[in-house]
Amino acid sequence: MPLPKNFLWGGATAANQLEGAYLEDGKGLSNVDVIPFGERRFPVMAGKDIKFDLSDPAGYPSHEAIDFYHRYKEDIALMAEMGFKAFRMSIAWSRIYPNGEEAQPNEKGLTFYENVFDELIKYGIEPVVTIDHFDVPQALVEKYGSWRSREMVDLFVKYATTLFVRYKGKVKYWMTFNEINMLMHLPFMGAGVFFKEGDHKLQVKYQAAHHLLVASATVTKIAHEIDPNNQIGCMLAGGMTYPYSCAPEDVRMAQVKNRESYFFIDVQSRGEYPNYVKKELEREGIVLAMKDGDLEILKNHPVDYIAFSYYSSRVASGTPDASANTAGNVFKSVKNPHLKSSEWGWQIDPIGLRTTMNELYDRYQKPLFIVENGLGAVDTPLEDGTINDDYRIDYLREHVREMVKAVEEDGVELLGYTPWGCIDLVSASTGEMKKRYGFIYVNKDDQGNGDLSRSRKKSFFWYKRVIASNGKELD
Repeated sequence: MPLPKNFLWGGATAANQLEGAYLEDGKGLSNVDVIPFGERRFPVMAGKDIKFDLSDPAGYPSHEAIDFYHRYKEDIALMAEMGFKAFRMSIAWSRIYPNGEEAQPNEKGLTFYENVFDELIKYGIEPVVTIDHFDVPQALVEKYGSWRSREMVDLFVKYATTLFVRYKGKVKYWMTFNEINMLMHLPFMGAGVFFKEGDHKLQVKYQAAHHLLVASATVTKIAHEIDPNNQIGCMLAGGMTYPYSCAPEDVRMAQVKNRESYFFIDVQSRGEYPNYVKKELEREGIVLAMKDGDLEILKNHPVDYIAFSYYSSRVASGTPDASANTAGNVFKSVKNPHLKSSEWGWQIDPIGLRTTMNELYDRYQKPLFIVENGLGAVDTPLEDGTINDDYRIDYLREHVREMVKAVEEDGVELLGYTPWGCIDLVSASTGEMKKRYGFIYVNKDDQGNGDLSRSRKKSFFWYKRVIASNGKELD
């Protein structure tokens, strides 16, 4: 079957990486606002460095980002020029409830997003909205320890319900949490979770995971009650883990690593904890605090579709050589000798996207949505301002080619494709601007210099042709 005529071509962003205006119009601090640029960034994201006083001289990239808050009309017009059918964005929780516990939402925050949705709808662009994209009010982090505490469930449900009521009829496609499995790898960035001295870290992470999963299922229930047209998805940091060789130890380790990612989606899609997680909890001596009704809410309210990011595949070995590791989307991986790598060491594997799509579709039998894919690279404007990012076109072309094969030849059901950072924005992992993904160039560097002007890259015009041909014209 070919790609459907209503296939959702577009692009993806996150509030904390492009909006800026981090305290404007009543917005409160979020966890991402206290993550600095520079050498402290990774320890803070990992929940190990818990100094949150905004005093780091390296600065805080999310505070200005690319100022989408004031420039959204210009940016959406450029997306419309490319022919976007969908725009994946997120809502900043602390723009709606600045401290997370207010009796009433912040009207200026609600109005901002309503204006954004109206602008998208004006151009026939479908909003695809992540309710929580690495974005927790910092006040809740400091008061409750974020998702390690049960109080977060009701607060998140209140926040999400506010969105469903306010934007009914404007937003149909929702995702509860971005890359929910990132909690296990970078807990502070992913969920505002940090560690205190003496913590059983795995216990803390699994307890936080339970709270996230209960909140997600509860919100899915409410979304369907408020508007039966709502489609609610989970979101996985995807990418298959291959065995390094056909040695049984390598095959087994790849299975273990894949299950680490599938755990959250197994629960959100199938409605119950898989046995492999129950056995791990038992081995680690972890007993999760649950309330009556938790398992029922998980069982009765699975998601409607499976959204995922895909940048690269990974490799695991039962006897890994540490020196052979390579970089990736936070996940450590043994280097695959059959693949080339990006400037940041992420291995490029278009066929791995097709493999991942088939694996997820076979496993869950639900529609898929590729909501992130792309190449982070240094773009250098020529004297006349043009940017010939053929390397990005090459990357995306081959991934789209394999995506189409998965649909047309393998029968995978796919809702859409929104490559990451359709406009240049702050890198989540490194805080850099020079690590660019966009079709639209933003004139800003890592030190904050630049006038934030926008310009079209060569890939802008390539992607416009891809959309217009519904994926048939790739060269």
